[in-house]
Amino acid sequence: MSLHEDAVLVLKAYEDGQDELRRTYLDHLAAHGPDAMWKSCTAGHLTASALVVDPERGRVLLTLHRKLRMWLQMGGHCEPGDAVLAQAALREATEESGIAGLSLLPGGPVRLDRHATPCAWHLDVQYAALAPAGAVEAISDESLDLRWFPYDEVAGVADDSVVRLMERTLARL
Repeated sequence: MSLHEDAVLVLKAYEDGQDELRRTYLDHLAAHGPDAMWKSCTAGHLTASALVVDPERGRVLLTLHRKLRMWLQMGGHCEPGDAVLAQAALREATEESGIAGLSLLPGGPVRLDRHATPCAWHLDVQYAALAPAGAVEAISDESLDLRWFPYDEVAGVADDSVVRLMERTLARL
C-alpha cells in the first residue's frame, strides 16, 4: 500500500466532527493523486504532525518553529520512507523533539487543520504522541526553541489550532 492509499483510508475512517474538512482532504487526494503527499505539489499537500504530551506532568512540548516563528506541535512534510501517515507523524515528532520512545495515542488522528504556509497549503493530519517517563527533549535544527508548557499556558503562547489540538488530545486521554 502506498502512502497516498494509506492517507485515503485514514481520512475515510476519520470521524471526529470535521466532515467538511475531511471531504476537502479526500477531494484533494483524488484530484492530485500520489503527488498530493509531497512538498512538490504546489496546490497543497498533506503533512503529518503530532502534539507531544506528558500526561503524568500535565504538559505539552512545543517547538518555536524556525521559519514560522510560532509555537507549534512537531510536524512537517511526508518523506519517501514514510509507509503510513502515522509513521510520518511519529518520525516528525521524534526528529523535532529529540525524544526516543514516543508512542502515538491510539485511535488515529486527533484532528485535521488546513493552513497556508510559505511553500503551499498544508492539509495537516494531526496526531498526539505520548512521551515516555523521564523523557528529555533535544532541540533540532528546525527549531529556535523547544519547551514544555503546562496545559493551561498553551493558549497564551500558541495559536488556536494548537489549542484545539491540545483540547482534542486531552479529551482522548
